[in-house]
Amino acid sequence: MTVHFIGAGPGAPDLLTLRGRDLIAASPVCLYAGSLVPEGVLAHCPEGARIVNTAPLSLNEIMAEIAAADAAGLDVARLHSGDLSVWSAMGEQLRRLRAMGIAYDVTPGVPSFAAAAAMLQAELTLPGVVQSVVLTRTSGRASAMPEAESLANFARTGAVLAIHLSVHALDRVIAELLPHYGADCPVAVVWRASWPDERVVRATLGTLDPAIGAGERSALILVGRSIGATEFAESRLYAGDYDRRYRPVGTDPRFPEAT
Repeated sequence: MTVHFIGAGPGAPDLLTLRGRDLIAASPVCLYAGSLVPEGVLAHCPEGARIVNTAPLSLNEIMAEIAAADAAGLDVARLHSGDLSVWSAMGEQLRRLRAMGIAYDVTPGVPSFAAAAAMLQAELTLPGVVQSVVLTRTSGRASAMPEAESLANFARTGAVLAIHLSVHALDRVIAELLPHYGADCPVAVVWRASWPDERVVRATLGTLDPAIGAGERSALILVGRSIGATEFAESRLYAGDYDRRYRPVGTDPRFPEAT
């Protein structure tokens, strides 16, 4: 018996890896975070599968479901939205599974920031503009932020910030970022990227209305100079005179063994 932790992607049912799909189809038990995982993903469950929405359950209740499946020798597909490496609450489940001696594996998923960038048709790392993306959030009731991981500290780097779980505090986000990025820095607020009701607001830090976050929680804030940028250098990767392993250039190429 194995518990398969599967990143179910940002929302669209077809933004699911083939491995994830096949593991779901082979698991007689499926535990899914119903508040964010679309029901279309559950269509891959085998006929007669036990399907449990874990949104209203406590951690103890979730682990009890897994223990029952283990006792019956049934594999479990454990679905979380996006990718499991960030803000999935997977770590605490894995720790308990290790203590219980239950086997598990992890299958990655499409993260929400990638879906938002695709919706914007944007490359977030542009040559000469920005080469780093920081995934972060503001403090919330479930998890506080370490003191060193403030928005202001990240903003000092000039990196693109993908700010999760913070649209309800949009006024505070803007206030913390303005001194570092400037009022003309592009920003995009993306709700439910890849869902049928996805929407986006594009603005600058100086023109973004903080009121759009009132009463909202599920949105991603992207801030950085690469968002919507048109003036940037071309990458050297595809330059005609760039000597690389798969395209040697000149009489004395850097990688002669590739010729």
